[in-house]
Amino acid sequence: MTTAIILAGGLGTRLRDMVPDLPKPMAPVAGRPFLAHQLDHWIEQGIARFVLSVGYRAVAISNHFGDRYRGVPIDYVVEPAPLGTGGALALAATRLGTSEPALLLNGDTYFDVDLAALMAHADRHDADWCLALFRHDDAARYMGVALSDDGRVTALRARSAAHANGGAYLFRPDALAAVALSPGRATSLEDDVLPHCFEQGQRFAGLVSSGDFIDIGVPRDYLRAAAVLPDRFAPGSRHAVHG
Repeated sequence: MTTAIILAGGLGTRLRDMVPDLPKPMAPVAGRPFLAHQLDHWIEQGIARFVLSVGYRAVAISNHFGDRYRGVPIDYVVEPAPLGTGGALALAATRLGTSEPALLLNGDTYFDVDLAALMAHADRHDADWCLALFRHDDAARYMGVALSDDGRVTALRARSAAHANGGAYLFRPDALAAVALSPGRATSLEDDVLPHCFEQGQRFAGLVSSGDFIDIGVPRDYLRAAAVLPDRFAPGSRHAVHG
């Protein structure tokens, strides 16, 4: 598995007051676009190709990164109109060109997840969808995901559950195809696609990670990002960017 889809086409309304002239993934964090931090993290874990689903001010993203970043090719899929996360995924998935599992990420969240561990957990459960989860104690902000003792997802919406969806998924393209989404149709991944797949009986697993989770769509998280990400990519650190 070497391809990651990143949904980077949102309007970024929650962050507009702080970053008025840029799409959310391009919001500066420690002097670099937030998306660059995200790409670095996954390149270092073995991702060898990205498909970026872009929409709002897409040129700001494509002009900055071009068709290759740190030697890794980038394909762009431009939403003709806002498609929601489900519609954007359906459109981007047409570029996968393989039935091998792919990684799905949100362009406005950073989650320090171990890709090898996520893949192993998905294999262990023969999962169609494997969700990266984090522990939380904020039921007002997060809808919980319920897990069995062995790491299978038993409910996607469980208000009392202590684990929340971190927006990083390993999925099988044929599982998405079973939903019969039409590219170009607006729909929500969280509210429509995943619940439908779950109700169909597709296999869902969840891996709980203790890594940092940042959602820059929330202004306080965006401000916190500057305190978290520079340490990870500072010169001399094991995550440092070279070249």
